[in-house]
Amino acid sequence: MPPVHARIIAAIVAVFAMAAPANAQDTYPSRPVRIIVGFGAGASADTAARVVAQKLGQILGQQFVVENKPGAGSNIATEFVSQAPKDGYTLLLGTVANTINTTLAPQTRFDFARDFAPVTALVVLPNLLVVHPDIGVKNLNDLIALAKSKPASLSFASSGVGTSPHLSGELFNQMAGVKLVHVPYPGSGQAVTDLLANRVQVMFSPAPTVLQHVEKGALRAIASTQLKRTNVAPQLPTMDEAGLAGFDTGLWFGLLAPAGTPRDIVDKLSKATNEALKSPEVVEALSKQGMDIIGGTPEELGKTIASETEKWAKVVKASGLQKTN
Repeated sequence: MPPVHARIIAAIVAVFAMAAPANAQDTYPSRPVRIIVGFGAGASADTAARVVAQKLGQILGQQFVVENKPGAGSNIATEFVSQAPKDGYTLLLGTVANTINTTLAPQTRFDFARDFAPVTALVVLPNLLVVHPDIGVKNLNDLIALAKSKPASLSFASSGVGTSPHLSGELFNQMAGVKLVHVPYPGSGQAVTDLLANRVQVMFSPAPTVLQHVEKGALRAIASTQLKRTNVAPQLPTMDEAGLAGFDTGLWFGLLAPAGTPRDIVDKLSKATNEALKSPEVVEALSKQGMDIIGGTPEELGKTIASETEKWAKVVKASGLQKTN
């Protein structure tokens, strides 16, 4: 082939290569998009996904369908999406569980950091540190002092081993230098029931699960667990403000795509998601569920995932938790 022809063909190929992303963005989405959730219908993750999905459908002109694939601490859903086509039509509702599982359950057929492209953080569901009133503590310093005076005599409930409430308690043990005994339950409902009966004394609970009991005086809220005060209980100090500098936990949710999804599609999804998160109806619906809106860029979600993975790896290892398959 004459050199000039080779140069022309190379130029045409280059033009098409440059044009392809723009074309993908212009036509995307041309069919329904699936958002895969690793928890059952009615769970907080499922609720957040459905609220955002409905608005995304209005913004982008295609249906966004939420599909639940619960099990294995969300690893079933995560593996499914990791093997999906890299075209933006199958997305994952990523959660804090993914960053915990990286250390707690490492034997998977995917690598969460490598196999996913962050799109946008959606919301965080804050945990509250609550206690039974009968133990007589009114603030974080009281709780730490009591726990130090009676090692391993106080117990904290959680919704299961390896969950955010469980590891929040383990992080508290490590940062405060105390030993609260972990008591896992099949779910938050059972844990709160025993907390109300004073069979366990402490819990790091998703805020909506315990707020009604706090308002009635059946439980006492000590602090919220994020660095920023939560909108659902703005009067509460954060753990950081109350004395444990840097304590920061919560159940965050975000959208991710399989790694290798064209960047222009990721950017289009991110822009539309941020627009959805600012709409009054979405803000109202998520706020009613006790969720604080995050939003932001793919890079910001990527940084969150990296920092959360590092943090929970340290907590898991220091706690001596058994790794699972």
